[in-house]
Amino acid sequence: MFSIDLSGKKGIVFGVANDRSIAWGITQALSQAGARIALTYQGDRLKERVEGLAATLDGALTLPCEATDDEQIAEVFQTLKEEFGDISFVVHSIAFANREDLEGRFVDTGREGFRIALEVSAYSLLPLVRHAAPLMTNGGSVLAMTFDASQKVYPGYNVMGTAKAALEHSVRQLAYEFGEQNIRVNAISAGPLQTLAARGISGFSDMHHAAAEKAPLKRNITVTEVAQTALFLCSGLSSGITGAIIPVDAGYHIMAV
Repeated sequence: MFSIDLSGKKGIVFGVANDRSIAWGITQALSQAGARIALTYQGDRLKERVEGLAATLDGALTLPCEATDDEQIAEVFQTLKEEFGDISFVVHSIAFANREDLEGRFVDTGREGFRIALEVSAYSLLPLVRHAAPLMTNGGSVLAMTFDASQKVYPGYNVMGTAKAALEHSVRQLAYEFGEQNIRVNAISAGPLQTLAARGISGFSDMHHAAAEKAPLKRNITVTEVAQTALFLCSGLSSGITGAIIPVDAGYHIMAV
């Protein structure tokens, strides 16, 4: 019988915002499997909240990191090198778009709003992998979070759909470039979840209801189901998987209507 034991493994999760976020669910699953984890937070507003969550874990680190600040990203991985020595996994759960660009028409997205959404939500994966790779001395796993709007039109998701499409191609490109180092790069395409971030998306309630109604399993997924898949992808049981976009959406992605 197989089981997942990450005792002695270390890694970092980017994007924990609160105790209902997907990133926190993944963090809990990794920690419960024995891994030691570093969490990042963006700005003083989230510092206390993330530190409070980290305090519930065994030996966790908390580090400030703005996804658009290359110096901060470099400092994060320098600290990991000093504190952890090596790492086995990186979880990228970072996404942002201006609220006004998630309302109205996609065609009205401003140039700056378009740049911000893609820089934060897609480009940020590149420097994380670039800095993480030298610390993955025995190979490792990089995991990003995406959504089905990368492939289909979800009214209200707008420029974030474009950003997720860019993120998914980045996953495939990075999987190719780092495969020889035994660094695997994958993404989970999670179905609609009732997170605080999702509430900022116009029409999210309709997305959530439609997914439950039309998915083959006739329900919405849970954060725990996403976290279990993430645990698998960060473990040796997924050693043959890279460059994959794995849907965790109760089968909704296969439906034509």
